[in-house]
Amino acid sequence: MNWEQLLSLKRQGDTHKRLRKEQDETRLGFEVDYDRIIFSSAFRRLQDKTQVMPLPIGKGSRKDFVHTRLTHSLEVSVVGRSLGRIAGKEILGKYPHLEEISGHRFNDFGAIVAAASLAHDIGNPPFGHSGEKAIGAFFKSGKGQQYQSDLTDKECQDLGAFEGNANGFKLLAESREGVPGGLRLSYATLGAFTKYPKESLPKKPTTHVADKKFGFFQSERSFFLEVADELGLRRKSDNPETGFYRHPLTYLVEAADDICYTIIDFEDGINLGLISEDYALEYLIKLVKDRIDTQKYNSMTQTDDRLSYLRALSISSLINEAVKVFLDYEEAILKGEFSSPLLDKSQFKPQIDDIIKLSVEKVYQSNEVVEKELAGYRIISDLLEALTGALLHLREGKQTNYDALLLKSMGIHFNAERSTTYQLLMDAACFVASLSDSEAVHLHNKITGRAI
Repeated sequence: MNWEQLLSLKRQGDTHKRLRKEQDETRLGFEVDYDRIIFSSAFRRLQDKTQVMPLPIGKGSRKDFVHTRLTHSLEVSVVGRSLGRIAGKEILGKYPHLEEISGHRFNDFGAIVAAASLAHDIGNPPFGHSGEKAIGAFFKSGKGQQYQSDLTDKECQDLGAFEGNANGFKLLAESREGVPGGLRLSYATLGAFTKYPKESLPKKPTTHVADKKFGFFQSERSFFLEVADELGLRRKSDNPETGFYRHPLTYLVEAADDICYTIIDFEDGINLGLISEDYALEYLIKLVKDRIDTQKYNSMTQTDDRLSYLRALSISSLINEAVKVFLDYEEAILKGEFSSPLLDKSQFKPQIDDIIKLSVEKVYQSNEVVEKELAGYRIISDLLEALTGALLHLREGKQTNYDALLLKSMGIHFNAERSTTYQLLMDAACFVASLSDSEAVHLHNKITGRAI
């Protein structure tokens, strides 16, 4: 892979080549990507989607705030921008022709990583990661498995292992009536966004991080291949048709997310009283012990101030560490020979592992989270059962009055008459995935008669 191709400004439907040196510096194409994402309805819905802890916060909580998918995504984009800018400055120094001939600036790297980071959770369903599992379970082992005989193996896998990352790519790139190309983001941003540049099968063909999950559904297969070809993504020898190594900047997007959920989810656990403050501060001190200003730290009398100070130091330390690893392995990354997340090579991995272990024990497995996941499974399953049934009845000319009322209440027009079974089921899954937590609960209350 080479950086010139990887920084492509091309957008879906372009009829001419976009050159970096011809860009308006007051509104750079990569920055337009960020703007389009942040003003999209899919992004706005993240304000009411669970990050870890369910909303509203339970009574007795000491704090009145925890992160949603939206606040998490904004913070990841800020960290991603810093990662991209620092790395970009070094890359331009190593490959001066990128600046001297093509006109690239270090801010280009920051803008691409920030935009991809902003969108990294845009395809996630309601109720956290359990939402993904609930959609998949409906089609794999629930009432949705009745449709498997009408699907190919890859279509079955798309639905039975429903993936928020693939749904995110669909949201960003899918053409709709009157809206060709969706958000029409640059191919560089779409490439950096795609953490798992492969289709759903084969499942985990190698231990390479790019094969951990999948990044696009069958419905977006042809367009992803166009993006990969434009960017010059390196094909994997074990899956040359639709398996690729990552866009290098994807590693920085992933690192931004890893940094934020490691530190910020931990902080949420502290603010909710699930993790002892003294215990938590000790964990963070271990992470930043070489950078902490002991005199400044000891002068702070409020725990909140100490926590904020340690959080800022921790994030700064991990940003610098992630960039160092990225630059150390940059050539291997371009060749597809770097197979793990950046922070797995970090000198701070033991401290990171300790923090995540405590978060899993005290936060991710807390009663509030488990109860949310249980409710989410039931809500999503019921919604999918009603919606898939109504859509297939419509296509088959067997629509009941209930089906008509249901589809009308959702306010969405599905072109069931001209759709395949896969398209209908995917439309249903993606519609449910697009719902915010409150929308899903409200719609579920309507179809179960609880809203009356």
